[in-house]
Amino acid sequence: MQKETVKKAFLKSIPILCSYVFVSIAYGITMEEAGFVWYQSLLISLVVYTGAFQFVLVSFLSGGTSIITIAVTAFLMNSRQTFYSLTFVDEFKKMGKRLLYMIHTMTDETYAVNLSLMETGKEKEDMMFVIAFLSRCYWMAGTSRRRSFRTADSDKIRGKLIIA
Repeated sequence: MQKETVKKAFLKSIPILCSYVFVSIAYGITMEEAGFVWYQSLLISLVVYTGAFQFVLVSFLSGGTSIITIAVTAFLMNSRQTFYSLTFVDEFKKMGKRLLYMIHTMTDETYAVNLSLMETGKEKEDMMFVIAFLSRCYWMAGTSRRRSFRTADSDKIRGKLIIA
């Protein structure tokens, strides 16, 4: 993979970075408020990687929802990513060992960016992979970095804002 391809992929992924970081921080805070520790939200982000369902999962895990309900809901909520992947089935097949990763990391945002790519052949495949990888990193970074936004004085600050 060429350095120039990675650079172009990074530039294409900036809109994803701008949205994922803030939403994933919100997810991490939601998990923390529900009583989960940072590494649990990070682990779920590693395995699940679909923002909408992760927010629903917080309620499910907190409420003791059955595993069958969780599995069916996950399947239904994430089925659109499978259909997104069908658009790129030819490119994904050419990626060999990266095929399953590409299917797993297909999101609304990566789908939109992948559709906008003008590159062809190996360069496009590499760009799609780097965009998927970076997007996943953005989400995971936001999930685990939420603690830096929560200080020991956060309750005092909230209290002052509420009183004011």
